Amino acid sequence: MSEQDLETSWSDPILPRQPEKLPAELLRGADIPDDLDPLAEGVLMRHQAEWLEDESDLKLGEKGRRTGITFAEAFDATFIAAARRSAGGQNYFYIGDTKDKGREFIGYVAHFAKFVASELLTVQEFLFDDVVEDEHGKQTIVKIPAFRCAFASGFRVEALSSRPENIRGLQGTVCIDEAAYHRDVRAVLDAVNALLIWGGKIRVISTHNGVLNPFNELVREANAGKIPFSVHHIPFSKAVANGLFKRVCLIKGEEWTAEKEAAWEAKIRGAYGVREAAMRQELDAIPSEAAGAVLTRVMIESCMVKGIPVVRWTQPDSFKNLPERERKQIALDFCRRDLAPLLAGLDPKRSHVLGEDFARSGDATDIIPMETGVDLVRRVPFVVELRNIPFEQQKDILFYIGDRLPRFTGAALDATGNGAYLAEVAAQRWGSKVNEVHLSQNWYRVQMTAYTSAFGDKTVVLPMHEDVLLDHQAIAYVGGVQMVPSDFRFKGSDGFDRHGDTAVAGCLAYFASRQDHVAHNGYQSVPPPRSRFEERGSDDSWKTRSDDYDSGFRMGSMRGKGSGW
Repeated sequence: MSEQDLETSWSDPILPRQPEKLPAELLRGADIPDDLDPLAEGVLMRHQAEWLEDESDLKLGEKGRRTGITFAEAFDATFIAAARRSAGGQNYFYIGDTKDKGREFIGYVAHFAKFVASELLTVQEFLFDDVVEDEHGKQTIVKIPAFRCAFASGFRVEALSSRPENIRGLQGTVCIDEAAYHRDVRAVLDAVNALLIWGGKIRVISTHNGVLNPFNELVREANAGKIPFSVHHIPFSKAVANGLFKRVCLIKGEEWTAEKEAAWEAKIRGAYGVREAAMRQELDAIPSEAAGAVLTRVMIESCMVKGIPVVRWTQPDSFKNLPERERKQIALDFCRRDLAPLLAGLDPKRSHVLGEDFARSGDATDIIPMETGVDLVRRVPFVVELRNIPFEQQKDILFYIGDRLPRFTGAALDATGNGAYLAEVAAQRWGSKVNEVHLSQNWYRVQMTAYTSAFGDKTVVLPMHEDVLLDHQAIAYVGGVQMVPSDFRFKGSDGFDRHGDTAVAGCLAYFASRQDHVAHNGYQSVPPPRSRFEERGSDDSWKTRSDDYDSGFRMGSMRGKGSGW
């Protein structure tokens, strides 16, 4: 069902986003009396006043529907544009997600100007010139429908109907309304950050649009103190407690009673029917699971255990340019320091497999060992996540882990694209244990379905970690197939992009654990013989001889495939 179909009537459980389609119980932007003085005592609700009192350069409004924050922001925009430059006046740009929202906003501004600046303003409809530059540097002018109010101060308020590409060209205060419904919210924010250099301010306001939406990522990062936004959480219930229904009665000329207010709120909430997640998202400012998501948060968390390590290793770009010997030694130090204790703690009586989702840059490579218990539950003992690590060191680390897994019975490695190299050398090392998997819709159709079913059966155990949770929430139905959408990205807790990395690696490990292998009780895999280029040191570690780094092909290297890892 399309979004348009969902927004056709009040009987539908989702509130329409177009003002003209809202139910009669809720206010529209045009429903303000001509004599409503925003400066009068008691006109603004407490949460609106708190929003205006916050003078932060970066301000974030996480809100429920029709809670009045856009109304309050228009009030602030009027003050900003009406003031002289010496008093902090500047241009103001409102970027809505629809033309109707822009018209509503500029209507507020024109109304407020009568009281704030004693100006009778005319709303001008015009075409905003957006300069779009392609990858070759060629510039094109794109016309965006917009509305404008010009003040005697020389400043103006402009309400744009959609996001301009050239936001960096704006100078002043910028408000992005319903940010969760804009495409590429992060690109918008990166662009408007340049405004701060010239004394501008940024306001980001929105209802939620899913737990994995970039707007929710922005909220999480702001609440965690990772970015300097001031956050206002404004659910519908807070607006009601602050007098929202009293404003509805005032505008409609009706008498307010507590009984009427309770019935009014109950009617609005009741319109959502059984769709409680949609109600919590639109009214209570609680993001819902992603549309089409396969696994709910509750299902995933019920299969998570605290204390399972997620080991991350990231290197700068300069690492790849170090001499091979040095790169190899640094990687070996990482393995001895961070991985050896975890590998030593594995149960030698249980069979183990591993899954690996490959990435060289951008996303992360995730290596997930998996133990099959006597109860047939697949348990992940730890996760290794590599970011910006050269191919050879990824191979070294993979070999280090696989060679030390007790009763190592199988592996499934991502052989798509550049991952084919690592999958191939793993197959050369471990033989038929390795499944070189070319990830495709056909593969996901069978194997991801089996993996996600394990969450309902409680036959898989994962680390209790925010990024592991979000990765698995990213599994969605794409053309009826369970997979992580190819064009989907989100920010992890470390600030880097993710693409459901642990979900794919976990699926590969689960797939490996379900294959028929030759290992049975009493069988212990033995690492391949060591190369003649390595010697046993007195500290029981592997020391590499200098000729191990000869890049040319040598017959001696055929005596063993081991590299000391």
